[in-house]
Amino acid sequence: MNQAKLHILLSQKGKDSKELFGLRLATNLTLIQKQFFSLYSEERHEKHFQKLLKLLTKLYLDRPEELKNQDLERLKTGNWYQSEDLVGMQLYVEHFNKDLKGLEEKIPYFKKLGINFLHLMPITTRPKGESDGGYAVNSYLQVDKKYGSKEDLLELTTAFRNNGIYLMLDFVVNHTSNEYSWAKKAKKGDKKYQGYYYTYEDYTIPAEFEKTLPEVFPETSPGNFTYIPEMEKWVMTVFNSYQWDLNYTNPEVFLEMLTNLVKLTDMGVDVVRFDALAFLWKRIGTISQNLPEAHNLITLFRMCLQVVAPGTILLAEAIVAPMDIVKYFGEEEKRGNECEVAYNASLMALLWNSIATKKTQLLYKSLMHVPPKPKDCTWINYIRCHDDIGLGYENHLIEELGWNPGMHRKFLLDYYCQRLDWSPATGLLFMYNPKTGDGRITGSAASLLGLEKALTTKDQGLLEESVKKIIMLHGITLAFGGIPLIYAGDEIGTLNDYSFQNDVSKKGDSRWVNRPMQDWETISKLDNENLPQSKIFQTLQKLIKIRKNNTVFADSNNLELYHTGNDHIFSFERNEDQQGLLVICNFDENPQVIDSSWIKKLGYFSKGEPLDLVSNEKVSLNSGLLELMPHQMMWLQKG
Repeated sequence: MNQAKLHILLSQKGKDSKELFGLRLATNLTLIQKQFFSLYSEERHEKHFQKLLKLLTKLYLDRPEELKNQDLERLKTGNWYQSEDLVGMQLYVEHFNKDLKGLEEKIPYFKKLGINFLHLMPITTRPKGESDGGYAVNSYLQVDKKYGSKEDLLELTTAFRNNGIYLMLDFVVNHTSNEYSWAKKAKKGDKKYQGYYYTYEDYTIPAEFEKTLPEVFPETSPGNFTYIPEMEKWVMTVFNSYQWDLNYTNPEVFLEMLTNLVKLTDMGVDVVRFDALAFLWKRIGTISQNLPEAHNLITLFRMCLQVVAPGTILLAEAIVAPMDIVKYFGEEEKRGNECEVAYNASLMALLWNSIATKKTQLLYKSLMHVPPKPKDCTWINYIRCHDDIGLGYENHLIEELGWNPGMHRKFLLDYYCQRLDWSPATGLLFMYNPKTGDGRITGSAASLLGLEKALTTKDQGLLEESVKKIIMLHGITLAFGGIPLIYAGDEIGTLNDYSFQNDVSKKGDSRWVNRPMQDWETISKLDNENLPQSKIFQTLQKLIKIRKNNTVFADSNNLELYHTGNDHIFSFERNEDQQGLLVICNFDENPQVIDSSWIKKLGYFSKGEPLDLVSNEKVSLNSGLLELMPHQMMWLQKG
């Protein structure tokens, strides 16, 4: 039983809010103390621990009463984030509808599609010009003027609560911008704030770090340190030269960041996306990613947040190897006590591999290779986001299929980045390293799946094929187990936006090609069923409604993969008591058949022909074989 389960039990005792706070603190205290002193020696930092305990009480007392009541309601509900009712969307506010007030105006649109979980890209103040898409923060709590004011945000979160919409915002936990107040003070020579970052008098220690540190952005920001003339020191800048890495070996940094975290949730944030959390702890001689101390630190944040604001949860933004992702849910005594939610980046990347190869072997191999997650945790499943598509597949699994890992990745880059004439994809390369051949892929889902090329060449066959692919991939994320997240614009098949190439602050970053403006003109024409955009929207709308009406889609670790004997087919089942839902997808451009005997053994034909929820038609068999059309997806319901 994890700590959250204990808090759920405590909340049922009928005590008032303040008493329950005390009980939560007592319940988490041992784990908080252990994690704190695993990072900061007890001999030197007992006073910091006592400061933390006082801080927790103050943060709780400062929390708005409405949110305290919401916390208790959510505890009584249980794991609300595993519900089949949740369907999410990620968006840039300024690209969606101008600002926070404009976003509030579009609540009816979200409700029409069925969206009730929103991830807004960073809305706090950031440097002018380059800001890594807002992930170089000048403030954790101040809303950038172009989005509105803090009052606008509070008004928006109130409107979301009134409409049953959950909000996720980023917490850039690894670094600040070089314009953040701490960085400014450090530049002026303030030793206290220089100690909030990794700063060094000369290049001796940085040189030792560089021996093992990889480069995150080798093209635009090579190396991991930047010399700051104002303070005559080197500072660690793992991502970009204007993003200074926070030094969590200093307990004052943790205390300050915990305060920022709780104050962010006090504005009505339901889910906090912990950005770049794999990088939180640095150690010479390592790649300074996924270190044990980073996991202890995340658990410490989580345990403290549970005490103060137990209705708020954490999302791990850890785009790391599949075996490492599940570790951010917590292991051993931390199992289920780290982050409640994590991105299923492995599933995302594997789906794109299956689209290019038309085969599912690597998809199966990789998914079966990942350890099971804790039952109280869940995934965010998605096919696109604001970022690139990395090719972080495990080499030994590629080799087991008889493929050369380097050549296979080259094929994927060629397929998606317009290096093969026959490929329907129109993506761009991102961070390509000619020395190693490593690279990543950018592009909107629709453009990567052939819709852009189909419209350009007026190829009706390709157009229909691309629409089927778009629906199939989104259908998998809606059914897979977890919170499905649609990237804004994908619900209407939005194409690549090449306008970034004319913007000096963006043209060096091809990820902006898949960060388009929301196309409200197209949305106004969705009643025209002849448009491919209408078919995509209306089909997703239907699938979302089906999901919300069937509790089998709730994530209770009720997913099982099934090999079909046909390498073009991907299949999995969701189970709940006597209910079942079997998902079968054809990744090939040709019809495919599978032996139905195993489906019969699962009971799907025991009461006659089963219903395919996607087509709303009964499914019949032909000589014991089940046929799937090109890129068809079935959701078979057990009668």
